[in-house]
Amino acid sequence: MHSFFVTGTDTDAGKTFVSTALLHGLAQAGKHCIAAKPIAAGVEADGKNQDAVILQQAANLVLPYELVNPILFAEPVAPHLAAARHQRVIDEQLLDQNLQQLQSYKADYLLVEGAGGWLLPISSERYLADWVIKQQLPVLLVVGVKLGCLNHAMLTVREIKRSGVPLLGWVGNCVDPDMALLQENIDDLQQRIAAPCLGVVPYCIDGEIPESINLKLASAVLQLSQAT
Repeated sequence: MHSFFVTGTDTDAGKTFVSTALLHGLAQAGKHCIAAKPIAAGVEADGKNQDAVILQQAANLVLPYELVNPILFAEPVAPHLAAARHQRVIDEQLLDQNLQQLQSYKADYLLVEGAGGWLLPISSERYLADWVIKQQLPVLLVVGVKLGCLNHAMLTVREIKRSGVPLLGWVGNCVDPDMALLQENIDDLQQRIAAPCLGVVPYCIDGEIPESINLKLASAVLQLSQAT
């Protein structure tokens, strides 16, 4: 199984959007895929996190919700603050056990989606990135292409590089349909980020990524995973 951690330049970069496209593309390429969002904050009327449900449904192997999203907080706030408010802790041992269980499935690919950005706090001293480093999960970065993305992207790339885990590649997700100098920003990112650009997702007014983009993302990931 190839396991990847999906992070973003900020909370609204489009991690779930891009992860779903990648899962669909990998499925179309004949691969068995599962996905997880270990930590989530914010629930719908059914008591589940919307992003986690989207990932659960996008995978072509069925997993129980509790395995997809073992740590959930009702309020849509920073998880470590929600945990402190309810006198809970974000248990890294539970995250370890959850990952081991996920990796026991007979799947070709596992996408583990983070919450927020790379340096999401999970306690007063620890970050979710620390857990990713401990697990040595390669990272896929989703860049929310909007004003400020150059700074956000390079800060994240530098921190991932400093951590020692491999940055396999990045995806540009165009979240602002009216962004000035859109292509110039994408070109600038491609020049500055040494890791390959797996693709650029255009702004999708209906929330549906074209199938051709799904397949392009999947093809890039397949090539990268075969090379590692």
